[in-house]
Amino acid sequence: MRIVTHLAVLALLGATAANAGDWPRFRGPGGTGVSPDKTPTPTKWSPTENLKWKAKLPGAGVSCPIVVGDKVFVTCYSGYGVDRRNPGEMSNLKRHLVCVDRKSGKIVWDKSVKAVLPEDPFRGAGVPEHGYASHTPVSDGKNVYVFFGKSGALAFDMEGNQLWQKSAGTGSDRMRWGSSSSPVLHKDLVIVTAGPESESIVAFDKKTGKQAWTQKIQGYSDLWGTPVLVKIDDGRTDLVIGVPGEIWALNPENGKLRWYSPGVVGDQFNSSVVAVDKTIYAVQSGARGGGGSIAVKAGGKGDVSKSNVVWSGRQSSRFPTPVVYEGRLYVIANKTLTCIDAKSGNQVFRSRLQGGGAAAGGGRRGGRGRFGGGQDYSSPIIADGKIYYVARGGDVYVLKAGKTYEQLAVNRVTADSEDFSATPAVSDGELFFRSNRNLYCVAKK
Repeated sequence: MRIVTHLAVLALLGATAANAGDWPRFRGPGGTGVSPDKTPTPTKWSPTENLKWKAKLPGAGVSCPIVVGDKVFVTCYSGYGVDRRNPGEMSNLKRHLVCVDRKSGKIVWDKSVKAVLPEDPFRGAGVPEHGYASHTPVSDGKNVYVFFGKSGALAFDMEGNQLWQKSAGTGSDRMRWGSSSSPVLHKDLVIVTAGPESESIVAFDKKTGKQAWTQKIQGYSDLWGTPVLVKIDDGRTDLVIGVPGEIWALNPENGKLRWYSPGVVGDQFNSSVVAVDKTIYAVQSGARGGGGSIAVKAGGKGDVSKSNVVWSGRQSSRFPTPVVYEGRLYVIANKTLTCIDAKSGNQVFRSRLQGGGAAAGGGRRGGRGRFGGGQDYSSPIIADGKIYYVARGGDVYVLKAGKTYEQLAVNRVTADSEDFSATPAVSDGELFFRSNRNLYCVAKK
């Protein structure tokens, strides 16, 4: 009995260790963007140094890769809107969920889903900037869940079998820019933010896809961020999301509003909030004015603006979500890194990112032009005490996460012209970058 019990404990510890390095959702565990792994990560690499593998993807996209055990998952789209010069026919649009073998970089399976039409057209300043695969998958280790906007939420098992598909609405935001909010998991629920599709947050049963609840957010179609789950105490968890002008916390069990506070002034909310030590941090800038930063203590009931607001500031960033590490908030906007004291909101330092841009820049989707000082969409992450930030042209900045500005390197995984708009994933010392054409794994050899 002692031997059997001992072996069972070892097996359990082995299973836990095997999953310790998972990066299962947008911006990793808890959506913090900080890796809990202790394994050192590379500081320098190139197309010929520390590049473990490169996998050609079946389509474009800006969604982020996730890592579950020995598998990497990423979404793509094909058939329409891949080339700006020749978008093709909307009727050919498909979404893909792709499973890649983590060790070899070989595609294990590729499952395509025909789009529910009509989609937002591939024209103007919106959809062509990000395409039709902008939502990062999420996994509980047993299944993978995706949100494809108007084509709904879907569940797949680890072998690629589709389990269910359910609609969250087929509407559009006022500018017809498409959507990008990623799904999150809470207990037996898959929760999606369907701002453009139905001005709602919708929860589905993980097993059946049956709709568990829906919370209308009328007037907030200009909402593209992903919510975070914040544990208040042993009996309560809040689902927190930034909306234009406010921070909301819902009960993830039924969708009802628990508390709200002032947020960031503006008519849009493009980035996601971050939760660390029961404090919510939001940084945002508006396309038509407004913007700023705020820290709010989570918890309470109703309007908590007088009791829970810790500080507010003027620092803004339109698309990249900030990251908090060792009491400091790091914000990147317009190739500039700003470090803020997370408790007081006071600026610690501010510095322009150095170098980059001289090598082959990332071409616009479809291969036309280069991204010079264009808008970046990726968010910074932290691993092994280092900040990793991917510029759209493919330059990856590596900086020390400290009280002073210290840039360690600027690297590229390719000399080709590719669009890098996805936030990277990290697991057990390996970094995963995706472009509009390929998925890359960087690791120390």
